[in-house]
Amino acid sequence: MLKPLDDYVVIKPITEETKSSSGIILPDTIDKEKPEKGEVIAIGEGKLLENGQKAPMSVKPGDKVIFTKYSPNEVKFNDEDYFILRQADILAVIEGETAATPQSTLNEEPPIPAEEPSNVVPPSHVARNM
Repeated sequence: MLKPLDDYVVIKPITEETKSSSGIILPDTIDKEKPEKGEVIAIGEGKLLENGQKAPMSVKPGDKVIFTKYSPNEVKFNDEDYFILRQADILAVIEGETAATPQSTLNEEPPIPAEEPSNVVPPSHVARNM
């Protein structure tokens, strides 16, 4: 088992299948970026403060988190890939199952709002000339 020191956190990366808006599963070769989402596996005891105390950790094992893309150190342990990074590089804890990373919306166009331009008169208000 990996036991991080100080304010380091061990994270198992979560890779999601990427689908286009039409439901086509895109292969891994489309996007070779590192995942930005993972599950906390282990935490250190906290950063040592100037007064000699340890700062409490904000995350716990089992938390799903989003972290900065280029901050983690990649390690392989028991044929598994892990990231080790400082707690400060974790941006958010994901609560619930509705969170999605930018990779899951790859190649999808944002929806266009269906609003009418303000200078167009609706057809019911147009005077009819006969």
